[in-house]
Amino acid sequence: MPSTIAVQLYTLREFTKTPADIAATLKRVKKMGYDAVQISALGPIEPRELAAILQGEGLFCCASHLPFEKIRDETQQVIDNHRLWKCPYLAIGGYGFSKMDEQKWSTFIADYAELNRKFTGSGVRLGYHNHNHEFLKFGGKTVLQRMYDEWDASIHFILDTYWIQYAGADPADWIRRARGRAPCVHFKDMAPTPERQIKMAEVGEGNLNWSAIIEACGSAGTQWHIVEQDNCNGKDPFECVELSLRNMREMGLA
Repeated sequence: MPSTIAVQLYTLREFTKTPADIAATLKRVKKMGYDAVQISALGPIEPRELAAILQGEGLFCCASHLPFEKIRDETQQVIDNHRLWKCPYLAIGGYGFSKMDEQKWSTFIADYAELNRKFTGSGVRLGYHNHNHEFLKFGGKTVLQRMYDEWDASIHFILDTYWIQYAGADPADWIRRARGRAPCVHFKDMAPTPERQIKMAEVGEGNLNWSAIIEACGSAGTQWHIVEQDNCNGKDPFECVELSLRNMREMGLA
């Protein structure tokens, strides 16, 4: 059975600044057991060179993150690159990190729905990755629920377990709500610190309810369980993603 576990290269962003760095990093993640990656935060590299590296290592590009403006302003080039990489899912990494009122969110939701029309028939699905601020409520409804309700079902969601929990919501619940629209889920754990704070942790090393999350992913039709750890808290990021991979396999993921 092919693996359904991938690694988000944003976690390894300090090691993907040049084409040589990217090649070395992809070789290393393949060697530790990953068969798929999400591309994000890469340094300058020609799309064909990246495609050749991925193919040479036998790595599948399951998803990507790109800025909203690039997707909007260079839509056809973005589509062409994703076809070159054989990458089916594209998403922005988030939007509106500060000073977003109800009207600004409404404008963005409408603009993104319009942008999605450019992807019809392209073979590439446009999506959205959440943080915690999409759980702001206006009129009793969260921004994320509005996205679920108002966007065409062709727009997918790369749901992030850590940020959903950080917002005080239930990751498993929100994954189930996105049934058929959550092909990729970011697996990221949350752990307490002695200072009574919280930190990002390797999957299985924190306190998220992974059995419920994995069950919800199965119900939602999730294809890719993507390891991401924005902050490795001084640890070697390669060791972090390898530990997450090992723990996820022990949880029963292929």
